[in-house]
Amino acid sequence: MDYVSALLPPAVMAVFFIGLIRVIVKTQGGANKAKEDAVVDAALARAEGARQQSPHPEA
Repeated sequence: MDYVSALLPPAVMAVFFIGLIRVIVKTQGGANKAKEDAVVDAALARAEGARQQSPHPEA
């Protein structure tokens, strides 16, 4: 029975890891991709605008 208790944690971690990978792959692209890309582009533009308006020049 010791072999079962030794193999259980890696097996459980493997199942959770596979599930995580499946979720990541499923959420890539799809109907929300354009909306997510727009949010990221807006955040980058906002950060770039704030950086350009900074009174201190970068070294």
